[in-house]
Amino acid sequence: MRPDQGQARRQVYRAPDAGPTGRVPRTSMGRMIPRSYIDPAFPAALRALRESRGLSLRVLAARAYVAKSVLCRIENGERRPALDVVNRLEHVLDGDGSLVAMITPAVVAGDGGERIRAAVAKPRALDHRAVTALAEVLAAQRRLDDTMAARTVLPVTGPQWRAVMDLARNARGPAADDLHVVAAEWTQFLGWLHAEARLDAPAVRILTDAVRQADRVGTGPLRAQARNFLGYVARQRGHARGIVRHFEDAYHVEGAATLQRVGDAAQASQGYALMGDKRRALTLLGEATDLATGTHGKPPGTAYWLSPTFGHLNLGLAYLGLGERREAAEHLECGLDGLPAEQRDAEWTLEYTAALSRTVPE
Repeated sequence: MRPDQGQARRQVYRAPDAGPTGRVPRTSMGRMIPRSYIDPAFPAALRALRESRGLSLRVLAARAYVAKSVLCRIENGERRPALDVVNRLEHVLDGDGSLVAMITPAVVAGDGGERIRAAVAKPRALDHRAVTALAEVLAAQRRLDDTMAARTVLPVTGPQWRAVMDLARNARGPAADDLHVVAAEWTQFLGWLHAEARLDAPAVRILTDAVRQADRVGTGPLRAQARNFLGYVARQRGHARGIVRHFEDAYHVEGAATLQRVGDAAQASQGYALMGDKRRALTLLGEATDLATGTHGKPPGTAYWLSPTFGHLNLGLAYLGLGERREAAEHLECGLDGLPAEQRDAEWTLEYTAALSRTVPE
């Protein structure tokens, strides 16, 4: 069970609660979606969905904690919504992801979109610029996960993944190998979204396939990250042996980035601590600390969020598993305070804020 602090933050994504003061919880309010991210049909679709639910502007505004004048301007196409506003509207209107699907970032530059469409129509004509455009779309989807709930991003990512996998199966030519790497990354991201949304069974299935795909394309960082996500699922389930197995495997993957190995060693340490193997837990914690204080290098694109500061979060989990509350609190506070502004309200941060609350003596 998550503590009250975690539940309060989760309300931003699932069912916002204005609280006794009538104020909306502080999240990504004011972070407007760039114009290129919004389907021009979004205002009309929002109005049609609202009317199909039999809600007036006033009622929807009240339920979604948006000023009626702001909602009116959004429906008229005169104002861009903030990310959390779209999320709340989707929840109130029960849109099944239809609204979020319309703000998928249109990040492909120049003729990238045309090249993607041409590649889908004729996979044998795939070129490197189409692959680059697909990689840019995936990168944008990952960034959405930093500001929106996984269950909100999933309805968009699933169809994209299926289209990319179909293309990868039929593609030919010199760009096909690069496309297989992007497809493997997409599989991993889809698995992560399922894991983050606590859809554990499909998460394990998809991430296991992501490991196989990473092996086929020969990408160490990608295999390590897929194993890392499997370890995350095991931790949410409370399976200490699964935590150890997946994170220790990730830690020893050849070619994994140093920043990946810091987190994998720390989280494997936590697993051993939960199993009561303090000696092995301390050994791995020492190795993680040594790696964290050394030269890090650049994180892989599939794990762009990794940084020396981020590593403190997983070191905090390890110390907490060992019962060292003071050290755990120091690392967790350092890691949370060091997150970029756009990641501080991410759904995945709830686990760390919950862990921090457990460092306070009862």
